[in-house]
Amino acid sequence: MYAAWAQLYIAIHARQDEARDPSKGTCMFQIILTGLLPPILLVGLGGAVRRRLSENAWAGLDRLNFEILFPALIFVTAAARPIDPASLTLIGPLVWAILALGLGLGWLARPLGPARFLDFAGAWQTAWRFNTALGFVVVQALPSTDPALFSIIIGMAIPVANIFAVAGLSRGEGLRLGPALRKLALNPFLLASLGGVAVGVSGLTIPQPVLAPVSLLGQAAIPVALISIGATLNWRAMAKLDRFSACLVTTKLVALPAAVSLVALAVGAGPGLAPVLVVFAALPTASAAHVLAAGFGADRQLAATLIAQGTILAALTLPAWMAVAEMLARQ
Repeated sequence: MYAAWAQLYIAIHARQDEARDPSKGTCMFQIILTGLLPPILLVGLGGAVRRRLSENAWAGLDRLNFEILFPALIFVTAAARPIDPASLTLIGPLVWAILALGLGLGWLARPLGPARFLDFAGAWQTAWRFNTALGFVVVQALPSTDPALFSIIIGMAIPVANIFAVAGLSRGEGLRLGPALRKLALNPFLLASLGGVAVGVSGLTIPQPVLAPVSLLGQAAIPVALISIGATLNWRAMAKLDRFSACLVTTKLVALPAAVSLVALAVGAGPGLAPVLVVFAALPTASAAHVLAAGFGADRQLAATLIAQGTILAALTLPAWMAVAEMLARQ
């Protein structure tokens, strides 16, 4: 799906028989480390070259990502596979409930966050956003999870995650209802999300000559975002989890997958759906949070710090939730 991750996916497919054999099983920590190492290295590269570009140049790069590159990636991701309309009534509400829970739990950190609501909203979105690329790495590696089902979950999640984020950031700008709704409706992230889902639901196949340039733009989005995060990041602050950061990171990496696991155990969710939902809920937040925060003029440094902290800590939490997902698959 993302050319930058293609070799990684191929390697995982090549080892998939080994991963399904308990006697040869790949260590979950190694799988997660393999998925997290490329973004961590790109963030480090951004930190190393931050002084080679001016502040205006980095801001312009974020604007390019906000207006063109990330919307292209979102559209291609959402439109990549056909979406069964029946799944909207079954999977959609479950996925949207997970996102809404992240939104609600993240709101509890409001008293601990920045005084300016716009800055809080830029950080708040990290409580429900998700790293799609890492999610595909994990799903491909686990025997019990269905990549096709995960693709549907992503298609259902992207528009709602963006509606939540854009609505919060629009409110933070202090806009009246009319201008806020207009800005929400015209947001490139939202338009790309809805357009991609519409293509997926319709079953249309976009001609390759038309889709190819959009895909090329999308392939640049994640590397550019990660390098910009590294250039923006306060590296000293990253090593310190204050109460506000800890609340948001814990919500994303611990509270959401724990809630999904408990509900799955309580209601006896099917072995096909429950593991994929646990993996989805356990993913660290996405680099899109930094791009969107920068696009609205929120505190870019705070968003970048939260993304980096969550990504690094996910190396510890994700293996545990992968084990839980496998356990639920055997229920």
